[in-house]
This record gives sequence, C-alpha cells and structure tokens, in this order.
Amino acid sequence: MAVLTMAKALNDGLRKAMEADPRVLVMGEDVGKLGGVFRITDGLQKDFGEERVLDTPLSESGIIGTAVGLAIRGFRPVCEIQFDGFVFPGYDQIVSQLAKVHFRSQGKVPMPVVVRIPFGGGIGAVEHHSESPESLFAHVAGLKVVACSNSNDAYWMIQQAISTDDPVIFFEPKRRYWEKAEVDVESTPSPLLRSRVLREGTDVTVATYGPSVRTCLDAAVAAETDGTSLEVVDLRTLSPLDLDPVFESVRRTGRLVVVSEAPPESSVTSEIAARVQQECFHSLEAPVLRVTGFDTPYPPSKCEDDYLPDLDRVLDAVDRSKAW
Repeated sequence: MAVLTMAKALNDGLRKAMEADPRVLVMGEDVGKLGGVFRITDGLQKDFGEERVLDTPLSESGIIGTAVGLAIRGFRPVCEIQFDGFVFPGYDQIVSQLAKVHFRSQGKVPMPVVVRIPFGGGIGAVEHHSESPESLFAHVAGLKVVACSNSNDAYWMIQQAISTDDPVIFFEPKRRYWEKAEVDVESTPSPLLRSRVLREGTDVTVATYGPSVRTCLDAAVAAETDGTSLEVVDLRTLSPLDLDPVFESVRRTGRLVVVSEAPPESSVTSEIAARVQQECFHSLEAPVLRVTGFDTPYPPSKCEDDYLPDLDRVLDAVDRSKAW
C-alpha cells in the first residue's frame, strides 16, 4: 500500500500500462520533455523514448486525428489535452470520427483511444482553464466517459481505460491532483464502468463524481454532527451511467441530492434526476435536488468560490430535501 497524490497515481498507472503493452503511446502538447503542465507524464519520455511519448504541435484536432489513425493501425494512443477548455478544437474529430469508427465498421475496427482531460475549477486559473464539459461528451453515442476522484481510482481506472477497445474520455479533477490517498497496487480494482458507494447512510443519498466527491464526503462528516446520515455515491462512470447503486440507495433513503460543478441545463445531473424519478418514483419523499455550477461561462478566478458547489450549498440542499 502506497500513499500517492492523484498526479503520481496517474503517472504510475500510465507507466504500468506502457510496460505491459508496447502498443500504448502517450501523445500531447508538452507531455515529453516537460512531463505535461501538471507533470502527469513526468519521466515517461526518458524511460520509453520519443517514439512512444510524443510531443505534438499545438493542435488538438491534429492530436485526435492522429490518434484515430494510430488506433486503426493497431496502437493504443493516450492523448493528453492540457486543459478542459482546449478540447474543443478537437471536438469535431472526437464526435465525427473517434466515436463512430468502431460502430461504423461493425466492430471490426476497434478504437482504443483514451483522451485525458483535466477538468473543473478551483485552481485560480484564467479563462478556458476551468471548464466542466463532461455532459457534452456523455451525450455522444460511441464514447465511454469516466471521471476519477481519488488516487486509487486514478491508478486503476487509467489502466482499465487504456485496455478498453472503445474510445474513453477520461476526466481528471485538476484541483485534486495534489491530494494524497492510499493506493493498493495489489488489489482487484472495481470494474471501470461501475459506480460505488463511498459512505453508507440512511437519511439522504448524495450522488456525485470527480472533484465534488471530496466536497460531498466532507459534507457527510459535517451533517453527521447534526444527526443527519448521508450516503455518498461516487458515480465514476458518466456514460454509460451506472445508476443501480443510486436507485438502491434512494429506495432506502427516499431522498437524492446530485452534485456537480457543471452547469445544470441539459446535463448529466439532469439525466440522473430524470432516471431516478422514473425508477424510484414511489420511494421518493422529496424532489431530486441538484447542486451545480451556474448556466454562465466559468467566472474569473476571483469569483470561482461563489460559482463552485461547496460544503454550505450541499448541506443547504440536504436540509431542504429533509424539510420537504
């Protein structure tokens, strides 16, 4: 058992995958000599060479398009997008090509491409560096979309994503890169596309993912001092959604609060609310409530504390759900 930051866990997971399979390539802007802006790929080019860790031009469309071609030729590319807001020049390639090749070929041409995207706010960054675009990708048929929330998941999920024959959009909560947690490198990991209950509770279910998981776990600790028991579910997979643990929990608690940094309109949180309403209607004792970002572009860094879901906003939603 090792105690690692999420950044180091991702680095170790990438290294493990590259050692296990010579077809695994890492490519992106400054991933080689620099080791990536967050140092996730630090040391990989030195150990695996420039043919397997490729510094690319500043062209997200070119990165994704090249990865599609490499995958067709039998490689397993891992693309790093420096920041969430930089992915959109490559969005056309992701939606029009990456998501469709495996289906279009009737399964004959796998598309084992992982697109790593640091996402979310909380680091005081400038414009285009604090987006939460996960709902855009979750809506695209042919893509798998996952989000890790801790070091242990980061270590295992990146390896599982690389071994998948379908394209995986891999969201990493950038403000959690430096948080440490235990990583059990000898354990049997949970399946990639499965949600997991992180904390059991009896009064209110809280479903969340990525950077908001830590916020919700802290809220559960705070709520306990007031006699409220929160069950926290880390969704982990956003497409396909694995909502069975959420359904099971809601049938016991009768209440659900969904938390995400993304804007609420036409979002992952909207889909969760609709599905829980459909499947658990007779168990609900209050409407499904959401704690999210706002339907505005991400604000300047001085205002981001007012934009991001925090402990107080989560606990307020819990109180409103209980009072219904």
